[in-house]
Amino acid sequence: MIYTHCGRSGLMLPKVSLGLWHNFGSVDIYENAKSILLHAFDRGITHFDLANNYGPVPGSAEITFGRVLKEGLGAHRDEMVISTKAGYVMWDGPYGSWGSRKHLIASLDQSLKRMGVDYVDIFYHHRPDPETPIEESMAALDQIVRSGKALYVGISNYKPAEARRAFEILREQHTPFIIHQARYNMFDRWVEDGLLDVTNEFGVGVIAFSPLAQGLLTNRYLNGIPEGSRMSKGGFLKPEALTDDKLARIIKLNEVAKRREQSLAEMALQWILRDERVTSVLVGASSTTQLDTNLSVVDALEKNPLSASDLNEIEAILK
Repeated sequence: MIYTHCGRSGLMLPKVSLGLWHNFGSVDIYENAKSILLHAFDRGITHFDLANNYGPVPGSAEITFGRVLKEGLGAHRDEMVISTKAGYVMWDGPYGSWGSRKHLIASLDQSLKRMGVDYVDIFYHHRPDPETPIEESMAALDQIVRSGKALYVGISNYKPAEARRAFEILREQHTPFIIHQARYNMFDRWVEDGLLDVTNEFGVGVIAFSPLAQGLLTNRYLNGIPEGSRMSKGGFLKPEALTDDKLARIIKLNEVAKRREQSLAEMALQWILRDERVTSVLVGASSTTQLDTNLSVVDALEKNPLSASDLNEIEAILK
């Protein structure tokens, strides 16, 4: 594994981190989830990313993770970085979502109980709240750090102007803010329109979620929608996302990857990490085999770097 500093902080993160958005809920097979987590740690993944509402059901991913910690992984607590978030709907009523001090602090208290830990390493505000003053949300993050419930804070899904204002407030408060978690992949490049410049200016790292566009940037959909795939089950990834134009681009990208003797997924992850402003990519996994496939990007970064010609060819396909 390769570890790099998160922005200008002292905290180092692995180039590949494990996200528990899918496959770790109460509807999933516990032993499989446990094997993935243990295998990830054995392979050098030290950063595990959660949120209060990950499951399904909401909260159950944190319960699963807490159970794995209790059954042995917790002996290595000081060797890992645990993050969680609050901001999306978690419980009914006026305090169950968004960015009030009430919601953020109550939610983290619940998350700590579910995981059975005293603190998290990183706590995020999961999305900006148009109804709550940003000063209140950032003050809550500051209080959380000063109360010892988190070591660092971050934000997620903030647009460039929103992120700038959040960083200004956090800097004024002397809050240790180090990271922005944003959707970023070959098909969703909004972070290139100002966000990466803002994070770089403030010395904040970026961790990319959905780096494979929920599986589109793999070989899974090259021949249509397979039975049992995420798209076939509905949910966040809809069949209409796989347009004829997008499929044609995926096929061309796969041809570039094959010529480079790597999988499309590996190349897609490597493409994101080409930018030094991106600290890490968040991958999901439904099996240890899938996780190993994604981890192959670590060797590629050192042994098979993307050339200027490769990048130009990829750019031509994506335009």
